[in-house]
Amino acid sequence: MNVPVSPRAGSPRWLLVLFGIVLLLCGAAFAAGGARLASLGGSWYYLGAGVLLLLAGVQYARRRPSALAWLGLVFVATVIWALAEVGFDFWQLFPRVVVIAVLTMFGLLLAPRIGALGAKPAYGAAGLLFVALLGTLGLAFVPHGVTRPSASIAAAAPTAPADAQPVADWQYYGRTPNGTRFAPFDQINKTNVKQLEVAWTFRTGRDTKGSSEDQNTPIQIGDTVYACTPHNVVFALNADTGEQRWKFDPQAKSPLWQRCRGVSYFDAAATPATAVPAAGASAAPAAVAASADGSCAQRIVMTTIDSRLMQVDAKTGTPCASFGHNGTVDLKAGMGQVDPGFYFQTSAPTVMRDLVIVGGWVWDNVALGEPSGVVRAFSAHTGALVWAWDMGNPALTGEPPAGETYTRGTPNVWSTPAFDDKLGLVYLPTGNATPDFWGGTRSKAAEEYSAAVVALDIRTGRERWKFQTAHHDLWDYDVPSQPALYDVRGKDGSPVPALIQTTKRGQIFMLDRRDGTPIAEVQEKPVPQGAAEGDHLSPTQPYSVGMPSIGANKLTEADMWGTTPFDQLLCRIAFKQLRYEGEFTPPGLTKSLQYPGFYGGMNWGSSSIDERNGLLIVNDMRVPQVVQLIPRDETERRIAARKGGADGHAGLATQTGTPYGADKNMFMSALGVPCHMPPYGAMTAIDLNTRQIVWQVPMGTVKDTGPLGLRTGLSMPIGMPTLGGPTTTQGGLVFFAGTQDYFLRALDASNGDELWKARLPVGAQATPLTYVSPASKRQFVVVSVGGTRGSPDRGDYIVAYALPKAN
Repeated sequence: MNVPVSPRAGSPRWLLVLFGIVLLLCGAAFAAGGARLASLGGSWYYLGAGVLLLLAGVQYARRRPSALAWLGLVFVATVIWALAEVGFDFWQLFPRVVVIAVLTMFGLLLAPRIGALGAKPAYGAAGLLFVALLGTLGLAFVPHGVTRPSASIAAAAPTAPADAQPVADWQYYGRTPNGTRFAPFDQINKTNVKQLEVAWTFRTGRDTKGSSEDQNTPIQIGDTVYACTPHNVVFALNADTGEQRWKFDPQAKSPLWQRCRGVSYFDAAATPATAVPAAGASAAPAAVAASADGSCAQRIVMTTIDSRLMQVDAKTGTPCASFGHNGTVDLKAGMGQVDPGFYFQTSAPTVMRDLVIVGGWVWDNVALGEPSGVVRAFSAHTGALVWAWDMGNPALTGEPPAGETYTRGTPNVWSTPAFDDKLGLVYLPTGNATPDFWGGTRSKAAEEYSAAVVALDIRTGRERWKFQTAHHDLWDYDVPSQPALYDVRGKDGSPVPALIQTTKRGQIFMLDRRDGTPIAEVQEKPVPQGAAEGDHLSPTQPYSVGMPSIGANKLTEADMWGTTPFDQLLCRIAFKQLRYEGEFTPPGLTKSLQYPGFYGGMNWGSSSIDERNGLLIVNDMRVPQVVQLIPRDETERRIAARKGGADGHAGLATQTGTPYGADKNMFMSALGVPCHMPPYGAMTAIDLNTRQIVWQVPMGTVKDTGPLGLRTGLSMPIGMPTLGGPTTTQGGLVFFAGTQDYFLRALDASNGDELWKARLPVGAQATPLTYVSPASKRQFVVVSVGGTRGSPDRGDYIVAYALPKAN
């Protein structure tokens, strides 16, 4: 018989009342949210659990013995439901079970006070739950969702690198023109990497305020390291000590998006001048390797955030007067109207033979008819224009006629090309015509060249082939990463020159770099339809079924996540309210979910190839976005209300000249964490011969971030969004710094195990480089450390690590 029980002597009744109130509040939240979720066709669990929690709360407050039974029923039902929905996935179980288990543990501790259970069994059961919760907490510090190599895959024989000649310097953004970020050095290796220590630290003194972000991978030529800041200040540093040799400040200014991902190098003394300026090219000084006093025999080539191409003497930092006009070429020439901040190059210029190739970043999503995406090649000796590739007017190979411009609004090339000197081809990863989320008036050129890889003849700039990774792209799926050039085995065992292209979609395309035909199978698959009025959609999209995809699974309600069951419930409700039919769900007047998101997948950090073993090493991020088209009048009203301005990557974008603006935001929980299950970023190794995943590990912990933007201090390897890229070495290591926590890590390239990590002063999102100093013969690992996008902490550090000096 369910009758009130007198509390034990000395036991305060308010504990029972307080616990009852807690259960009532939890039950009310579950029931109300669960009713809403069920009405949307979602899980009925929350509604049922909420009703049971309400009953348990009332009964605890009334000191009824049945209270424990109702609470125990919630616990058992929760465990059964959770296992049925997500199996034994640790991070999926965590928010579903932990809070209910904690409530049940306290309910057991109070059970003797209501006569529901004797003290010994109640406290014993509570103790078991407590031990289980402690074990769960301990498991939170262990990586989950890890893929380890099988013996058959790990034993796959290596393939020779595409460019096997040894190169001592880190001369290019990807170390070599192949863009593989593989360093053939093994002084630092798996057996001694734990001995790494800081060798030197340099402070650039850069302004860390505003929208500037440090994404710089320095280059190393001989005994000198060259680095740039987001405002294009260049430093030459002693490769052994980090001591400054010179500094060059171009006084570059831009109102937004200050970036410098790298500078380039040109040896004028060793490179014959063969390039012929384009017809009608503006006058430039005669080709000279160096002045009479020997200056500018070797040069640092750079672009600026205010649209200049410049060269300075690699030994002194003095502008090279023989290049352009006193060391400068105006990249706005032929572009027409270029408002401040609307056009410049964020990536390092590409130096090939005696040419410098430059594309450009365009402030996307603002308006139709923004500056052209033209790609131009200039004489590396004189700065004279040699050729131009204007995809909207391929007949124009030089400067536009007087009164005309390069075709405005065409897709741009903001990332880093790779080139094959033997084949005479340069490979361009293309972006989109602006704006990204509306394509009703796109040109023929935009339809053909958006989100593509295009091969041009190095000498003439004429197109040789193209391959599109997304058709009629309305999702900002521009190709962000540098192609990687590497030889793989053909069906007969002979080497095939491949191009491996990673994408924001998480698709990895493997193409024959001679003609662009797929080596790994690509299929056109049907995708969701239903474009906004005035636009259209491609009925199919290309899927690289012959290669693994990374972080591109179709999301379900069960994939929604939270740090607690309450924000998880809100995320499930939000998910059910969105239009989502999988990848390529089109943007429209109702909110839609985009996954993979427009940050990636993979981004500008690009991939690396362990050339010893033919492993593609790639990091990714898995963060969906919510997108909604906003009618023009409402867009203008919102913009006016906030006194002008428009965001490029998040928030409301004007898309002037189209019927709609675009509102784009991260799909986040009420506590400020992604609404879907972790990991949010991982490192993956793929065998390029078997085309299978060899290993995959989550990257990064919540030590320096967490719910509500609070730093947790907990090294839980949940796997956080990553930026920057990996570097691999002959020593069997993968170096990576682009996590949300403040570490440089070394992984075992054969299995992904973390072998070493070093605490950085702030976070980093740049790719490390490694070199062997010609003076000391020591191998250094260097990373630019300026802060991560997800953290308010900023810095101005360049940090070098090396093994201790031999006695």
